[in-house]
Amino acid sequence: MLLLDTHVWVWSVEGDVGRVGRRARQLLRRAESHEALRVSPATLFEVTALHTAGRLRLAWPPEQWIGQALEVASVRIAALSPAIAIDAGYIPRDALADPLDRLLVATARQLDATFLTSDARILDYAKDTGNVRAYDASV
Repeated sequence: MLLLDTHVWVWSVEGDVGRVGRRARQLLRRAESHEALRVSPATLFEVTALHTAGRLRLAWPPEQWIGQALEVASVRIAALSPAIAIDAGYIPRDALADPLDRLLVATARQLDATFLTSDARILDYAKDTGNVRAYDASV
């Protein structure tokens, strides 16, 4: 299973292939062919919040864009379980300051998924702790 960070999902849906590395695109295709692509509900929140704040331009209103994006790439929404919420609370704030990042990392851990991101803080956290599989989307 492959959990997509918000920016990776947006880049792949928008066809911004220059930001997603060759090997990461291979991972995306493989996961898509096995219906193993996931996004967190936190990602849907983040897309909407970024659009509302003017930091992310979408061709359609977020609810329409999200609906299309889920269909196009056969992405499924991962459940936000109590275990994920609790796990996220245990991730030290000094390791990952953004609460959404902690939710996403906890989601990957609880689903035993690889987290595809280009966020250096998350990649460093994964490397330093070894308790979540993260892959650099730029590779």
